[in-house]
Amino acid sequence: MNMILYVLIMIMITSMPGLRSFRVKQHFILVLLITFSCLILCGCRAVTVPYKVVKGTVKGTYYVVKGSYNLTAGTTKIIYSIGAFTFTAVKAPLDWVLVNEDIDSIDGLPPKEAIRRGRVKNAPYTVKGRKYYPMSVEQAGSYEETGVASWYGYETVRQKGGRMTANGEVFNPQWLSAAHKYLPLPTHVKVTNLENNRSIIVRVNDRGPFPSDRNPSSVERIIDVSSGAAKKLGFYKKGLAKVKVETIELREES
Repeated sequence: MNMILYVLIMIMITSMPGLRSFRVKQHFILVLLITFSCLILCGCRAVTVPYKVVKGTVKGTYYVVKGSYNLTAGTTKIIYSIGAFTFTAVKAPLDWVLVNEDIDSIDGLPPKEAIRRGRVKNAPYTVKGRKYYPMSVEQAGSYEETGVASWYGYETVRQKGGRMTANGEVFNPQWLSAAHKYLPLPTHVKVTNLENNRSIIVRVNDRGPFPSDRNPSSVERIIDVSSGAAKKLGFYKKGLAKVKVETIELREES
């Protein structure tokens, strides 16, 4: 490439009457060669060098967790905090009824058996004959979606006995929890009500929302938050809200 440029420049030089001195010609040629070489190299870099995103640089922030946030083997209750939000997770007795009784199977097993074996995190599951395939933990790490949110759970207060979520935790409508069709259980997400700009963090530990006999279009909603979370987000009375849901990166307090 440089040789071609050199030939072209020499032709230009010999045709320029203003440059009579050989020394002047030499300097002029050198400057032009350096200039053209820089332009070519810079242009090549701009086109051919790929832009590489380093893990963790897209969102740029993470949330510090104070306390353990996983119900490991042998633990029945944990309490932890993420920023200004406090969470409680309790293992429910296996004889409790699921909040969503329409779940037919999880990972090809009866729901209670799958919960007992710990095979619910991102296992496929069936609701009224329809199969759902949750995303992997890696896919969930970059999840972000805008859509309609609803709330659920207050009706369970009037029902007899306790209720359990799809991953076997106690369901309390006042806790900051949520149901999602595709995120691994549990996952923590930031939910922002785009109508009033209020944001909270919730623990996704249940499955839903699904179409109901009274409202088949409810399947189009992207998340069901607890009634307590809906109050904090400011749409409890309205029932629905346009929200942005995004997973957050957690780091345990050192």
